[in-house]
Amino acid sequence: MIPRTLFDADLDGFRDSVRKFLEQEAAPYHEQWEKDGQVSRELWQKAGELGFLCPTMPEAYGGAGADFRYSAVVMEEVSRAGLSGIGWTLHSDIVAPYILKYGTEEQKKHYLPRMASGEIITAIAMSEPGAGSDLQGVKTTAVKDGGHYVLNGSKTFITNGQMADLVIVVAKTDPKEGAKGISLLLVESGWEGFEKGKNLSKVGMKAQDTSELFFQDVKVPATHLLGSKEGQGFLQLMQELPAERLQIGLTAVAAAEAAWQWTLDYVKERKAFGRPVVKFQNTRFKMAEMKAEITAARVFTDRCLELHLEKKLDIPTAAMLKQHTTDLQCRVMDECVQLHGGYGYMWEYPIARAWADSRVQRIYGGTNEIMKEIVARAF
Repeated sequence: MIPRTLFDADLDGFRDSVRKFLEQEAAPYHEQWEKDGQVSRELWQKAGELGFLCPTMPEAYGGAGADFRYSAVVMEEVSRAGLSGIGWTLHSDIVAPYILKYGTEEQKKHYLPRMASGEIITAIAMSEPGAGSDLQGVKTTAVKDGGHYVLNGSKTFITNGQMADLVIVVAKTDPKEGAKGISLLLVESGWEGFEKGKNLSKVGMKAQDTSELFFQDVKVPATHLLGSKEGQGFLQLMQELPAERLQIGLTAVAAAEAAWQWTLDYVKERKAFGRPVVKFQNTRFKMAEMKAEITAARVFTDRCLELHLEKKLDIPTAAMLKQHTTDLQCRVMDECVQLHGGYGYMWEYPIARAWADSRVQRIYGGTNEIMKEIVARAF
């Protein structure tokens, strides 16, 4: 095995704490959460108490002031355990950095401590019924009217959408412009005109609340603009996307590693024609092939994590990582289902859930086709 040199004893201890917490506080309830379509708020609050939410947040805003490796540990352990309903990564490592980097001091003091404690849950609303990977094509508008914006439009496929108390909304503050007309607004749940649609029924990630959001003449105070002026939204989004794609890569490899281990355990126990399935050459070769690919992906991912810590992870490299690791994740899940035979298609087996959960990884964060285009443009 190739050692992961980025992680020291302190991080190993933190990983053990996260793993035990998930085993005790999440795993026993995840099946019920799949039926409910969302996890419990209690889980968020307990995680906040233990410092598992927003660990990289400065202490001044309620975080631990840790580096991104601590966030990586949390997302890896959630993914490795197959707990796809838990939307901490988006909350802690996508929404929080937007507010921390682009928010006013008042915005940061008002929202960040409550995010770190789990008091409030957050989401970011980019995708629309007619605009997914093409962010310049958003139709939601926010028209300035005195001391506030009037927000109109709809969003879909929004992670944490049902539970969110605060949503970063991508909107056109200047509809005549393309990318230069996009701004980000902080919108609170419960404001008049802001309605949450149904919790969407998905192929996988069934415990993750994924919602439609509707905005009809929602009055958003001008002080809730994210950034120093209008029209900065697209640039803000582009600057944060490499980190988001690194996060997807980290979860993809962790999920693939877990699936491989579940499958190894299964083929050692399962017998066919009087001997364990692992004794067949095809099984051993498939397992060996997957092990090699997962190991290579792990090394690539850790190097990208290292670059991110050094603030050197660029857009094309992050796109390569996202495309490669999620394609691999889906291939591994498919092979592992096959090696489980008929049981691999049964929902009670973790591999069936992981197989269903994995497919969307090639879509969100920018489709893998878009990732290839980003890489190709950098030639």
